[in-house]
Amino acid sequence: MNEKDLRKVSKFLSFILRHNPQSIGLTLDSHGWADVGELIAKSKEIKLNKKMIDEVVKNDSKQRYVVEDNRIRANQGHSITIDLGLKAIVPPDVLYHGTARRFLDSIMKTGLSRQQRHHVHLSQDKQMATSVGSRHGKVVLLEIDAKQMHKEGYEFYLSANGVWLSDVVPVGFIQKI
Repeated sequence: MNEKDLRKVSKFLSFILRHNPQSIGLTLDSHGWADVGELIAKSKEIKLNKKMIDEVVKNDSKQRYVVEDNRIRANQGHSITIDLGLKAIVPPDVLYHGTARRFLDSIMKTGLSRQQRHHVHLSQDKQMATSVGSRHGKVVLLEIDAKQMHKEGYEFYLSANGVWLSDVVPVGFIQKI
C-alpha cells in the first residue's frame, strides 16, 4: 500500500474501532476488541484484507492499534464505552499536552477535560505533544505537573502505545510553556 492508502485505512479503522463500530454493523466486546474476519466482512466502504490491516498496525507511527489472536482494537482515544483494562500507575513528574492556540483561554480557565473521549491524552515528551497539538491549528504546549496531581489523588494510566491518560487536568496543574 502507498502512503495515501495507509492513511485512508488507518482513518477508517480509527473511526470504526474508536467511535462508531455500529456504522458497519460491527460489535466490539467490552474491552474494545473486534474480530478481524468480521471487520473485513463488514467493511464495505473500504475493501479490507488481513494484509492491509497488518500493514497499518505495523506502520502506524502512533501505534494506535493492536492485533492479538485474530482480534484488533484501538489502544486509546475511544468515544464509545469500553474498558481497556488499564491500571492506575505513578506518572513521570511532568507530562505535556499540545493543543491549538485557539483553545488556550478556555483551558486556562477550566483545565483539560476528556470532552467526548474516555481520557485526556498526555505525552511524556514535548515533540509528541507538539505533533498532536499541531493537527488542530497553531500549537501551544502545556506542561502538566503530574507529580503533584498524583500526590493529590489524581490517577494516571499508560496506554499500550505510550500515551498517558487522565480523567481530567485541573487548571492549577497546567503551565503554558
